[in-house]
Amino acid sequence: MAIIRAPRVLLGDQLVPDAWIEVDDGRVLATGTGAHPAAAAGVTTLTEGVLAPGLVDAQLNGAFGTDLVDADDAAWDEVLRRLPATGVTAVVPTFITAPIARLTAALSAARPRVQAARTAPPRHRARVIGIHVEGPFLAQDRRGAHDAAHLRDPDPTAIDALLAAGGEALSYLTLAPERTGALAAVRQLLDHGVRVAVGHSDATDAQVRAAADAGASLVTHLYNAQRGLGHRDPGVVGAALADHRLTAGLIVDLHHVAPTAIEVAFVAAPGRIMLVTDAIAALGMPPGTYELGGAATTVRAGAPPVRADGTIAGSALRLDEAVGNTIACGVDPATALLAATRVPADALGRQDLGRLAPGLPADLVWLGEDWRTRGAWIAGRPADTQEQS
Repeated sequence: MAIIRAPRVLLGDQLVPDAWIEVDDGRVLATGTGAHPAAAAGVTTLTEGVLAPGLVDAQLNGAFGTDLVDADDAAWDEVLRRLPATGVTAVVPTFITAPIARLTAALSAARPRVQAARTAPPRHRARVIGIHVEGPFLAQDRRGAHDAAHLRDPDPTAIDALLAAGGEALSYLTLAPERTGALAAVRQLLDHGVRVAVGHSDATDAQVRAAADAGASLVTHLYNAQRGLGHRDPGVVGAALADHRLTAGLIVDLHHVAPTAIEVAFVAAPGRIMLVTDAIAALGMPPGTYELGGAATTVRAGAPPVRADGTIAGSALRLDEAVGNTIACGVDPATALLAATRVPADALGRQDLGRLAPGLPADLVWLGEDWRTRGAWIAGRPADTQEQS
């Protein structure tokens, strides 16, 4: 048994002062405030900052020099080992647009890794919730950094191939609902337990709501690569902010989205904004050239990753940094933390993650006053957080 106390602890939806977490056998045994009812022996006292549930990143293409779509076992394991240094204790690897054959090969390779992560102890590494496939059923005019040559309409055969390759490891898929066959694809995916996100889309408000009627529940990187909000044409952004069935990812690296737009999102859609990194292999690495989906992406100091034509291609953002940026934009700290913990966990159907409550896994992060990770625990065991890239 271990007891960890901190100046502030995220319990429920509030930052509670002078609180503690009691951990036993990898799970939260109890929470409380003030003096622990047991003796003071064995208590770890954090001297500053906040103790919160481990952060949950619902969109990560790669990190630490590795593009996860074609990573081997060793590189995959290395990314998971190093992610807790950024506060992330649970993650959804993302595979972007490619030919169906390449995506099915990537899903087939990832599937046993996801299964192993679910059945074996986490061993000080970030948990893998499942895989996100972003494309290839996206809008040509909103493709962003996705390869136009591989974009296509969804059809039952292509969806079946992805489902067969991914199985229960496939968590969600992003598509443009205006493409021919998209609504049928939404229903087909939902029938197999796969969630659907609207993204890289030029859809109207009505088309997005039709996708939600069919079962779509997520929006991929709000504001970016989608039809924006107009007072006569609400588009994807308007539907995402107004429709209570949709949870929207948001990249708060202060390059993808302006501070005022970040504030608008949190005010308009309380409890439905989840912070994501959309990070590529450049996360935790120096400026240079890195791969995203098999194509080169350049990172310069103080700038987001870009393709050769200048198109932004993911980020090099840490999720703890996203929390700090969100707070700097005027969002309440507890709300910002919830957007990186409970909101994504709930949106992905993992109500056992992203919160601190008796009986749930003891996945924790200690954030300093600057919102950078000072320590992390996965299933109650300290993770390696020495790297502060």
